[in-house]
Amino acid sequence: MSRVGKNPVSVPANVEVRLSGSEVEVKGPLGILRRELVSDISIERKGENLVVKAANDSKHANAMWGTTRALLANMVKGVTTGFEKRLTLVGVGYRAQAADNVLNLTLGFSHPIAHKMPEGVKVETPSQTEVVIKGMDKQQVGQVAADVRAYREPEPYKGKGVRYADEVIVLKETKKK
Repeated sequence: MSRVGKNPVSVPANVEVRLSGSEVEVKGPLGILRRELVSDISIERKGENLVVKAANDSKHANAMWGTTRALLANMVKGVTTGFEKRLTLVGVGYRAQAADNVLNLTLGFSHPIAHKMPEGVKVETPSQTEVVIKGMDKQQVGQVAADVRAYREPEPYKGKGVRYADEVIVLKETKKK
């Protein structure tokens, strides 16, 4: 049995949830999110809560029970408050600048990098070495942050590169003579 799946998802007053067949649509102040559900999972509305249940006792239904509940909770949170990932640039001359929906990066290569943001994701640069990626869809925000980090991952000797704000890089010791 899923411990995560047992917990109901509370729906705030300003969020509207529509269940139609195998699709869920969550509408809130920040926008609308839709997701196709697995056929082994059923969702019921009980007052201000959504209750996720496994439709049968198969392994697949048990595996997807908690996952579906977590996805629903993330959809509700996404349309109310949204998600954000913070990145920091560590290195001499490493800079970032946001212009509309394009993130311009200077990461020590011979050319600048222009990363276009997908629809539904916004980018801000509070300073030249900080990047804030915001959006409604948790998966999409995390994927964009991972794509930006992949341009120059932190290296293990000096720690230079693009890293998450809360990431800790354990530095290796240099070779001794």
